[in-house]
Amino acid sequence: MTDRAYVLFEEEQAARGIKLNDVKAKLKGLRIETPSWGYGDSGTRFKVFQKEGVPRNPFEKFEDAAQVHKLTGLAPSVAIHIPWDKVDDYGKLRSHAEGLGLTIGAINPNLFQDDDYMLGSITNADAAIRRKATDHLLECVDIAKETGSKDLSLWFADGTNYPGQGNIRKRKAWMQEGLGEMYKALAPDMRMLIEYKCFEPAFYHTDLADWGMAYNAALKLGPQAEVLVDTGHHLPGANIEHIVAYLIDEKRLGGFHFNSRKYADDDLIVGSVNPYELFLIFYQILSAANDRDEAIQACVDNIAYMIDQSHNIEAKVPAMLRSVLNVQTQFAKALLVNHDEVEAAANRGDVLGAEHAVRSAFEFDVNPLLRAYREEQGLSVDPMGAYLASSYGKDIAVRGKGGASW
Repeated sequence: MTDRAYVLFEEEQAARGIKLNDVKAKLKGLRIETPSWGYGDSGTRFKVFQKEGVPRNPFEKFEDAAQVHKLTGLAPSVAIHIPWDKVDDYGKLRSHAEGLGLTIGAINPNLFQDDDYMLGSITNADAAIRRKATDHLLECVDIAKETGSKDLSLWFADGTNYPGQGNIRKRKAWMQEGLGEMYKALAPDMRMLIEYKCFEPAFYHTDLADWGMAYNAALKLGPQAEVLVDTGHHLPGANIEHIVAYLIDEKRLGGFHFNSRKYADDDLIVGSVNPYELFLIFYQILSAANDRDEAIQACVDNIAYMIDQSHNIEAKVPAMLRSVLNVQTQFAKALLVNHDEVEAAANRGDVLGAEHAVRSAFEFDVNPLLRAYREEQGLSVDPMGAYLASSYGKDIAVRGKGGASW
């Protein structure tokens, strides 16, 4: 690569003690899972907006996902949602994915769109509904085994809107009971990733409202249960980087659902509102990756990076491209932090020096680095431009409107 901008960037980083060959090697290891539902029709609580060219079935969702991976080299797996992606033959879906160069990623049970679940699923006061919900969790474990998936991603809408509507302590016990039955059904190489959300759709209390509740549930279940951090599922002002560092230190950070939010809900493209937060999350992860504790390193190595976004007004495939590229950009910037410099400044009490050593990495323009890296990997140096110049968006328009939706 002889691009002058890259040469200057390489010289600047070398002066800081950063070797770009090492950075590129770590960039090569970044994998971001995209969600099947991000390619389908979706909307707000008021309306689902139908778009031309949206996939009509799970097989077409994988075809769109394959375009994202082809252009970026970043997204080789696709999470599926049951029953949104329910098919008669999961072996056929798996073969279809593998034929496109993809694998089936996390299996996501749906326990919030059935009329029976209006007052809760596995925390419902009705034992028959709890049984129905638990059976669905077990069904998803079977689907994971059939598709080769190793992760079960769990989010529950369970909660209450009013005081007295439900017995909070009983619901807590029912939650643990349902999770426990699912945990026993896992294969030895599978994980349960337990997600949380402070509110919505339950406005008085949510049964898994924060990372501490999810962590406590995981501890009681065993080592195959870990916490999933959704970057949009926090109250304003929450220090997500702190949560990430804490869970890594406890060896219980299992994965992320990347997205963004300005106020409450979480369907904005990751990095579109607060890219510095995303950078700082990666800073904490990469700092832990240097830890001498093998268990800490193993935790970091097994973090599942997943997108969880429903693109309501955006064109689906380019929106997903933007999502994964934003993650790659902030990951690349975090790789430029000189951790020795940060630690030295912190140890001598140089507050501003330590903060500068972190922030200066964020302020670098990493486009020369990413262009060089993509060229070396045989990828388009401008994935978004390559997609917009291609005919794929026009080609899939023949699908018409009325595709798969949630």
